[in-house]
Amino acid sequence: MFFFFVSAFVVDHPLFVVPVSLGILALILWSRATANLYRLRMLFFFIFLFTLLIWSVFFPRGTPLASFPSLPVTQEGMLFGLGMSLKISTFLATGALFLSTTRIEEFTYAFTQLGLPYRIGFTITLAFRLVPLFLEAAFTVMQAQRCRGLDVTRGPLLQRLRHYVLVLIPVFMGALRRADQMAIALEVRGFNSGRPRTSFQRAPWQMGDTIALLIVVSITVTYLNLWYAGYGRITASG
Repeated sequence: MFFFFVSAFVVDHPLFVVPVSLGILALILWSRATANLYRLRMLFFFIFLFTLLIWSVFFPRGTPLASFPSLPVTQEGMLFGLGMSLKISTFLATGALFLSTTRIEEFTYAFTQLGLPYRIGFTITLAFRLVPLFLEAAFTVMQAQRCRGLDVTRGPLLQRLRHYVLVLIPVFMGALRRADQMAIALEVRGFNSGRPRTSFQRAPWQMGDTIALLIVVSITVTYLNLWYAGYGRITASG
């Protein structure tokens, strides 16, 4: 994931970002993670659209194609905006691919194998565990409030914001209660015992891991060389 981020980050031209995007898309299709990507379709659409519009207008140089009130649109700006849209979409797709193919337990085990203390690895992965719980709690509270006649989707904007406060307060209180219960459960299970932690996860390094790592590193090195040579950048001359 890190190497794919670097590869897409160092270039700006859409023609150089597209190969990385297509590679991530091929991996998503191969790993059958399209269902999770489909759930985020609206997020991808709006991020792509607004990133394209913003950077196309606010790119500071180039040959103007059209001009709105004091906001010129240039050919270089359009290319840069398209490249940024593809780049951010690639970042999101890479994260979705990682979360679709990697379990939280495997993530924690990988941290410990790299020498990171178990407490830190557990704390980092705790965010992935709690976000679905908070979303489920928010959905439950909204359904309960709707049964009591409170509809947060209707009315003026300020009224809807006030209604959401009635949802956020129970969710926040429930989060504190869950955190307290989790702390008690961890203490009962000897989380702070100071002894080395063991895991059922066993992932020996195999030849396929070496081949995949060499391929990804070679792609990243190629993109870094292209960036160092000046390719993939958007300039005023195109």
